[in-house]
Amino acid sequence: MNTRTNSGTDFTPIDQDLYAAAFRRLDPDPTPEPAATAAPAAPTAPTQAPLIAVQPARLTGPVEKTLTDALAFLDTHGWTRYSLINTEGARCSIGALRAAAGARNTAYCDAGNLLLDEARRQHGKKWQTIPSWNDSHSGAQVRSVWEAAIRRAHHMNI
Repeated sequence: MNTRTNSGTDFTPIDQDLYAAAFRRLDPDPTPEPAATAAPAAPTAPTQAPLIAVQPARLTGPVEKTLTDALAFLDTHGWTRYSLINTEGARCSIGALRAAAGARNTAYCDAGNLLLDEARRQHGKKWQTIPSWNDSHSGAQVRSVWEAAIRRAHHMNI
């Protein structure tokens, strides 16, 4: 590409008055720029608030609540083996489930089934009842099963 530049160009000089007149026609009543310390002007048109995606509230299911309450009961009153309730008030796993459920209702049965299923997952298929599994394991092993059962109930939304 060839570009020629001469010291004597054919450009017309800018007429500042012409530009000023043109801008006055476009904006006949210009407002001065706000000062740096001035408060921002209120918007003239109503603005719409941005939409925020809100996750729907998730309700705790009855099985998850029963398991969570039973584990909290064990944390508060203590855990034991070989008895439903010992002399200090500590309970075994089935005793904690009964205390949390208040009755042998559907949530109690489903929570017990889920707890036993998780015990079998972690400690083998040989366990037929919660008391037999509870009495054969340490407190840390029992707690691990409780926590996993609560997570499963949460993910299953039951």
